[in-house]
Amino acid sequence: MATVYSSIFSSNFIYLQPSTNPITKITSHPLSNLTLSHNNFNASTRNFRLPRAASIPHPPINVDYLETEFSGHGTSFTRLGESCVVRMGLDNGSVATLMLPSGLITSYKARMWHGGLLELLHTQVSEDDGRGAVIRGGVSLAFRCEGAGHDSENEGIPWSPSIWNLRNVGGSPDESIQVELISTSLEDKIEIKHIVTLKQDTLTSEIVIANLRSSSLQLMGSVIGHLAVSTPEASYAVGLERANYFVKPQIFSNFSIIPPDLNQNDSRQSGFMQLLSGWGLGTPNKTTKNNEEDEEMEGEEDDNYKHLTEKLSMIYTSAPRSFTIMDRGKRNSVVVSREGFKELYIFSPGSSHKSYGKYSYICIGQAALLKPITIGPESEWRGVQRLHNPNL
Repeated sequence: MATVYSSIFSSNFIYLQPSTNPITKITSHPLSNLTLSHNNFNASTRNFRLPRAASIPHPPINVDYLETEFSGHGTSFTRLGESCVVRMGLDNGSVATLMLPSGLITSYKARMWHGGLLELLHTQVSEDDGRGAVIRGGVSLAFRCEGAGHDSENEGIPWSPSIWNLRNVGGSPDESIQVELISTSLEDKIEIKHIVTLKQDTLTSEIVIANLRSSSLQLMGSVIGHLAVSTPEASYAVGLERANYFVKPQIFSNFSIIPPDLNQNDSRQSGFMQLLSGWGLGTPNKTTKNNEEDEEMEGEEDDNYKHLTEKLSMIYTSAPRSFTIMDRGKRNSVVVSREGFKELYIFSPGSSHKSYGKYSYICIGQAALLKPITIGPESEWRGVQRLHNPNL
């Protein structure tokens, strides 16, 4: 099976995370141990060795300890190679799974109006040059923290969270379950918590960033989610009319699913590479040329029922806090809402791919890509993404 893994490190791509951050991999475990989108497996994938854990060093995960310490709240813990799969299950049947130490949310199966369950996230497993398999898609965090000044306190950063540890589990399967992950940089005095909450009709990702320094911190990046659809041709974004936007190339993290027909030589992409510095994020280049390009790519959404059939990549700067992704093919919809973030990123791979296939998804992100979020000294910032299932 052809893969997109080898192309993800192309210098033409715009990354939200350094290439040294973990890509979730698993080996030598039954495929049934991992909950992924049902669209991702065919005859060629059944023979895969399941992905290995993140290749960067991290302490071994004591799954037996996690099961003993945190079970009983509707959660279970399963060893999968060097990784751990955390399963959250409610009495109404809704299920979410995430992986440690990558923090990747691989599945959200929600109860539907017809009484069954439907996978709302799109996750792809692809071969890694015969050495195993790589998991991409789902919901992941891609952020970078930078110092706002030039004093000695800023020498250790920029820093990006890559290894996530389990901090706490709470709730009960009859109502809601909450799993709290944490990633810290002691040297840079930064702490990021990712609190994943599963309710009967909602999956929430809450990000709390604590700046323990005596100077300000700047945050850039995005929550990146891949929503499963039948095909972009049957999908619509509802509720974005009159929102201002910029047309930008696709934003990539290490967990992004990259369509094979992506035009790496897109002239707009090279302009955006100049607009963003280094790791893929930065301050705008003030040259006249880039300003003219941005003016040409800026607009106002005139369609409240935006058809996502064409390939597109946009950052909305004044979108409503809540909008809906509707899929006529599956006869379902997902309400996407945010707190704290002022920007909304949307990517559609277009409808030239097979329906119910590898590229049947819409990528959404609550973001700070064009303008960083400033977190004051010894302060906290909170951002939230909610995926609400209105189909019960």
